[in-house]
Amino acid sequence: MKKTMLSGAFAALALGVVFAAPAHAAGTSACLITKTDTNPFFVKMKEGATAKAKELGVTLKSYAGKIDGDSESQVAAIETCIADGAKGILITASDTKGIVPNLKKARDAGLLVIALDTPLEPITAADMTFATDNLLAGKLIGQWAKETLGDKAKDAKVAFLDLTPSQPSVDVLRDQGFMMGFGIDPKDPNKIGDESDKRIVGHDITNGNEEGGRTAMENLLQKDPTINVVHTINEPAAAGAYEALKAVGREKDTLIVSIDGGCPGVKNVKDGVIGATSQQYPLQMASLGIEAIKKFADTGEKPKATAGKDFFDTGVILVTDKPVPGIKSIDTKEALGKCWG
Repeated sequence: MKKTMLSGAFAALALGVVFAAPAHAAGTSACLITKTDTNPFFVKMKEGATAKAKELGVTLKSYAGKIDGDSESQVAAIETCIADGAKGILITASDTKGIVPNLKKARDAGLLVIALDTPLEPITAADMTFATDNLLAGKLIGQWAKETLGDKAKDAKVAFLDLTPSQPSVDVLRDQGFMMGFGIDPKDPNKIGDESDKRIVGHDITNGNEEGGRTAMENLLQKDPTINVVHTINEPAAAGAYEALKAVGREKDTLIVSIDGGCPGVKNVKDGVIGATSQQYPLQMASLGIEAIKKFADTGEKPKATAGKDFFDTGVILVTDKPVPGIKSIDTKEALGKCWG
């Protein structure tokens, strides 16, 4: 998939379905702006938002960029939502820093802004964030990989398949969380790439898709063909990494870990493509977001964070068929009953 930036008219996916609303909710509208409309994670997020909007009588319009990293389309969508008089915006930001001024404009116009999955930078740029604890998600797969390797972890050759060059918060949190769990000093935990641990072969970007994962893995294998641990930003990237490893006969000698918990990813854990993944729950994020916008429209009340955190934690759990002592996990049979996509 080639990286394409939109300009002029917003050409991404846009749905505007009007549902019959009860009298007290008349005029309540919301926008959902996701990174893409192809990743199963965002497809499920949209399903959750659409179902909850219909239930509550909220008019929902959905927008998405062409690929992960297409911030220009998201900016255009924000402008449209403001002009349309929406009560709130749910957004998974591609550029978590660059889009902040545009979301400030929306908040200044009276819209409730909720970040889904990916915290803004700073996190206070949104009225609330409904998300997985992405740092914990990274730590879980890092700890699992370390315990699975045992003594061999100290001599591991680790590849990091990250998201985009802009290093959005979700990318940084997962990457650095894995390091913490695996026993690698991340140096500055707010930055990818400043580490000095000799076990790190390198970082490359995937744009969160299978093609990107395959290309990134090929690039890193050229640097060191003995890579035996691969951290991936998500399960599509993990699938691509596996194909690249398989092409050079390294798939059985390399441990791949990931984050998402979508049904295709869980099946890949079951089939041994991925060793372990951290499962998150996008439908819940989106449903809670629509509920929050509806409540804000009716009462002016804004959502509150989970106790002890600066966001609302929607949960995460490790999925693997090869559990290790000391790390809570569920097997793929149970995870398939909770997965999405």
